[in-house]
Amino acid sequence: METRRLEVLLELARQGSMRNVADTLGTTTSTVSQQLAALTRETGTELLEPAGRGVRLTPAGRRLAGHAESILAAVNAATAELHSEPVGTVRVAGFATAVRKVLMPIISDLALSHPRVKVEVREHEPDEALALLAADTVDLALTYDYNLAPDGRGAAFDSVPLWSTPWSLGVPDHDIGATPASAPEVFTRFRDHDWIGNSRNRADEEVLRLIASMADFEPKIRHQADSLDLVEDLILAGMGIGLLPADRQPPRGIILLPLTQPDVRVRAFARARRGNSTWPALAAVLEHIRRKSAAPVQSNQGSSP
Repeated sequence: METRRLEVLLELARQGSMRNVADTLGTTTSTVSQQLAALTRETGTELLEPAGRGVRLTPAGRRLAGHAESILAAVNAATAELHSEPVGTVRVAGFATAVRKVLMPIISDLALSHPRVKVEVREHEPDEALALLAADTVDLALTYDYNLAPDGRGAAFDSVPLWSTPWSLGVPDHDIGATPASAPEVFTRFRDHDWIGNSRNRADEEVLRLIASMADFEPKIRHQADSLDLVEDLILAGMGIGLLPADRQPPRGIILLPLTQPDVRVRAFARARRGNSTWPALAAVLEHIRRKSAAPVQSNQGSSP
């Protein structure tokens, strides 16, 4: 049943005539009659009966009018709440960098501006976060991909770009010489080394294999690590080489070689289910995130990316 037809029925119960209902609702008696006829078809029950030159509600019509009053009141209350102060719990799944650098700094500001909005945090890599988002287990996913390995699933969600950061190849400082001109040339120099991938995200490995294919070799990916600290430990131990953020200060003994032609960049996003971004509680969180993400984000933390 459409609520506007219930409104017409309720007014007829109050006013007693279609003419009065039409005047109250600013329409015509013909439109009132059509709305009531449609409501009769929707309910499968006679709601009106002749009464002299007019009509009156049947017992079923009076019962439905009684329900209409509470139904319309509930609809009005729900609508008013949507336009009032945001309230609710926003469930967020995201990778550690985004949670720490974008989400956590807004919590205190959010508590001041929207005290009835709460945030739940779950640390997950992009694959896991997007699966939770698609299943409606969380309301917001903080994810990343590479420009050379874009995540096509992002098109299925509303997305807010957060930042884009260049990445480099981390190698032992005793292995460097003249810096090659392009990413494939950098990879060629280290083709006989072991390589380090990510244990929880395939995007790193896709980038390694893509650039290696441009240099006409297959990289030996021996290790997988989610922690950037562990990636650095493996490099320092001479066990392999791997991707690291270009804006990260590596420990003594590691050099970051720029990757260009093609560039390698990590792109971070806040993603929500289509249309859900207008939910006031989520919209409030996203607005704070947009403002925070406008500031530079450093990647000198201990987990990928």
